[in-house]
Amino acid sequence: MKRTICCCLLVLAAIPMQVAAQANPYKDGTPGVTGYRSEVLAEVIIQEDKFTRLADAIPADKYTWRPAPDVRSIAEVFLHVATANYNLYKLVGAPPPGNIDLKNLEKSTTDKAKVVATLKDSFAHARKAITDMPDANLEKSLDWFGGKNTQRGILLFIVRHAAEHLGQSISYARSVGIVPPWTEDSKKAQAKPAPPENLKK
Repeated sequence: MKRTICCCLLVLAAIPMQVAAQANPYKDGTPGVTGYRSEVLAEVIIQEDKFTRLADAIPADKYTWRPAPDVRSIAEVFLHVATANYNLYKLVGAPPPGNIDLKNLEKSTTDKAKVVATLKDSFAHARKAITDMPDANLEKSLDWFGGKNTQRGILLFIVRHAAEHLGQSISYARSVGIVPPWTEDSKKAQAKPAPPENLKK
């Protein structure tokens, strides 16, 4: 009986650790950033968490997989997102590092470790760009697809663009038999055993 209770307690203790691995800026906050930039940063933090966890979960030998010959592979989608993180944030005052070949980054490697590292570095760049951006710049106007947009609107576009490719990456992952890690977390949390009767209050 004691062994059963111990096992149950270990399982229950492990579940919060799995859930805690998920980023939650709505709860944890975005220190040093307030207002609209904080709201954007929260979304970017969540997207970073999901992209990097998904990239880690996909086996290295699947990084060259693509659903059709004329579309991006798994590696190329992740590197496309990284490229956008560098290219788009320069529109709000954060130039990309000079040592990165942005024109060829998307097809630069299929090595999983390099792809994941590049993805993480690009999100670090994105977070710093949002953090360093003055609120006064949000209403600044610039040319955009034949019209005008504000830097506020650019941030919104960046979040939407990443969300589009996150959905694509989830679809790719499931196509090669990988369940998104946060879905696995949710399933494990829902399947946790009820505490023994003598532990209930």
